[in-house]
Amino acid sequence: MNPIPVIAVFDVGKTNKKLFLFDESYNIVFERSARFNEIVDEDGFACENLDALKKSVLDSLNEVKRLKEFRLEAVNFSAYGASFVYLDKDGEAIAPLYNYLKPYPEKLKKQFYNTYGDEAKIAFETASPALESLNSGLQLYRIKYEQPELFKRIKYALHLPQYLSYLVSGRAFSDCTSIGCHTALWDFEKNDYHNWVKQEGLTNILAPIAPSNGVVEPAIETEHYQVGMGLHDSSAALIPYLASFNMPFVLLSTGTWSISLNPFNQSPLTAAELEKDCLNYIQYKGKPVRASRLFSGHEYDVGIKAIAEKYGEDVIKYRNISYDTDLEGDDITAYFELMNNLVAKQKEATDLVLNNSPVKRIFVDGGFSKNAVFMNLLAKAYPDVEVYAASMAQATALGTALAMHYAWNTKPSIPGDLINLKYYSGLNAFE
Repeated sequence: MNPIPVIAVFDVGKTNKKLFLFDESYNIVFERSARFNEIVDEDGFACENLDALKKSVLDSLNEVKRLKEFRLEAVNFSAYGASFVYLDKDGEAIAPLYNYLKPYPEKLKKQFYNTYGDEAKIAFETASPALESLNSGLQLYRIKYEQPELFKRIKYALHLPQYLSYLVSGRAFSDCTSIGCHTALWDFEKNDYHNWVKQEGLTNILAPIAPSNGVVEPAIETEHYQVGMGLHDSSAALIPYLASFNMPFVLLSTGTWSISLNPFNQSPLTAAELEKDCLNYIQYKGKPVRASRLFSGHEYDVGIKAIAEKYGEDVIKYRNISYDTDLEGDDITAYFELMNNLVAKQKEATDLVLNNSPVKRIFVDGGFSKNAVFMNLLAKAYPDVEVYAASMAQATALGTALAMHYAWNTKPSIPGDLINLKYYSGLNAFE
């Protein structure tokens, strides 16, 4: 029996680190998941165990190469953004993978904005709300001024997805999906690094920018597969939709955070939109994507727990309530009030990315796509837009594989049935 040609995708989240093998029809034919305990940096703040992650990636890849039922044709990587790995001249990591939630020194923040312009100005030019350590460019600025000896030793600062690629290829690159996502590094109007980045000399340690669908050979010369550049996970999750649909759409990706993504809104952000946590980032083909976020999954979990405790019910009761339920009671009334409030907030957040763009479809994936009450209320909130619950297996990993389609897959086109859709009219759902 001939081995199945596959692409390996490492999908590295803050909590779960996953490996998937996709065949040429993008079916998952192998998967594995791992978790690592966090370690702490020199200040005692929790951060990623970079050594464990490195070992896991290389060991897992070697295991895949030993599996006789598969033939490895390509490898790619997706990972969370806003975190840099710092490499010395020997290619070794020389600092922790600092946590983007780490508090930023007030004194250094004032120094930065006093030098280069106020928060609103920098946010507008870089399409990045002022988010302190979540602006990964400010992490570089911090190292330069707080740890100058370390800064002098840095040959390359790589965002995490590109570091994972570097582990396999031995080649250092930057990628637009990582640079362009709330980093405060990129001037969206000039389509270049922002002036402050150049003035601070940071371009000297930022690796050359490669195309997001670019490929290189592995570092081991006897290996014969293609290595991708790595992608920021938010950009990767959008790729299956961009590959499947030509008509303008908004993707509402729901989870703890619900992220509204509009790849068809090219208008500049306003100061008011930035203040509401709206941002632009760059998708894998180099075009801006308008994004807004809402802490709705968390708010839902807190709200459901409160209702269950108040009325002496189990939270499971509310898991599969239908929109036209026959259930009655004060707790059901409270549940619908919670959902109405959440959808009202969601409409406000999603409207920020719609902003008069020619969108006629909203695709909802993630947890809320399975909630009939949420989906019907959202469809009622957008009577002039088609609202769909969308489902597919592992959207981020699938998008990461699709970005390399033409580099490894012998099929001439991407399959047309990657995404399952259920249409909501505000009253009913239709397959």
